[in-house]
Amino acid sequence: MGNIKVKEVRQINRHGRMPMKIKVTSQQHNPLLERTEIAFEVEHMETGGTPPRFEVRKMLAEALKADLERVYISRMETKTGAITAFGKANVYESIEQAKLLEPQHIIARNSPPEKPKAEE
Repeated sequence: MGNIKVKEVRQINRHGRMPMKIKVTSQQHNPLLERTEIAFEVEHMETGGTPPRFEVRKMLAEALKADLERVYISRMETKTGAITAFGKANVYESIEQAKLLEPQHIIARNSPPEKPKAEE
């Protein structure tokens, strides 16, 4: 088991407030699947509810200094009335390995939100 390093990233919105803070609580390298398995916490006091998965994914990639295409959040949950979400993510060594191992529904959940098409 390796040393656990707690990493924190704070995101500041346009009003100068800090809506989210992410903290990596554990990292476990899995050489067989060529990935690092991550446990994390997100404090989202200002956002009101659980933050979008894509936003958390971007912050997690920044905290881990990894390419966004190699980071996939497999689970994220906030208990009722809490301001902290707990989650698990995988950081793959290559994009190809991520596409091979991650289920399609997880890849779809981690995609950027689609903008509604304008009616003509």
